[in-house]
Amino acid sequence: MDQNNGIIPDPDVPGAFVVRVGGADQSWLDPADPTRLEFDYVQRIAAHVDAHAPAGERLRVVHIGGAGMTLARYVAHTRPTSPQIVCEPDEQLTAAVRERAPLPRNSGVKVRPVDGRTGLAAMPDDYADLIIVDAFVGMVVPAGLVSVEAFAEYRRVLHTGGTVVLNVTDKLPFDWTRRVLAALRLYFPHRTMSAEPSTLRGRRKGNLVIAGSTAPLPVDDLAREASRAVFSYRLMSGDVLDSMIGGAQPMHDATAQDSPHNPADNAYWFG
Repeated sequence: MDQNNGIIPDPDVPGAFVVRVGGADQSWLDPADPTRLEFDYVQRIAAHVDAHAPAGERLRVVHIGGAGMTLARYVAHTRPTSPQIVCEPDEQLTAAVRERAPLPRNSGVKVRPVDGRTGLAAMPDDYADLIIVDAFVGMVVPAGLVSVEAFAEYRRVLHTGGTVVLNVTDKLPFDWTRRVLAALRLYFPHRTMSAEPSTLRGRRKGNLVIAGSTAPLPVDDLAREASRAVFSYRLMSGDVLDSMIGGAQPMHDATAQDSPHNPADNAYWFG
């Protein structure tokens, strides 16, 4: 078995798997316990899912990026019968996941072998409650998922009051992320971002979980979740987040850039 790619059994947790692409661990899943979320950034995204609506309430969710479909499994378990669409262009990876760790019967999850922008373009207006963007090509977030045009699509596909949540990676001084936030601000007046203190202090590259909505986000609930997390993180919103954007200009499709990547950062890539 190629230990640099594929769905690899976790040696410490029987029945669990790591999804590894290009030597980077992109997803962790335990089919027997979909609520076990090992990566801290995945837990932060799940906090947005949990806070979006009362427990157990159905949500229509679009996932841009699938890998092991960890969050799709989480939603299917915690909010049964929720209709979900996963846009995952890597058909070979999806086939491997289906073989080694198939989704439960009647999960409500449909996987489409398309990239995020192609998948979104085929969706009607006012379609989803949540869009979760957690997609990487190699070691970078594709530029086409964080451009002004991408955020226009997220807004079009979301219900009024719906939320888009993105996982991106960057390091101080966050020049690229500031431009992403500037694009988000054009369509979503309410925004949050969370990150580990070590990432914010510039000690390492890390995961930044960004969210936007046309309705006020449940900041108090999200802050409480941050305060009791095993791996502490900081939640930013309002004026604090706006001050971080400063004079950064949003990126358009024609000139947008992928997220920055330095091979030396590989050890810190996911979670």
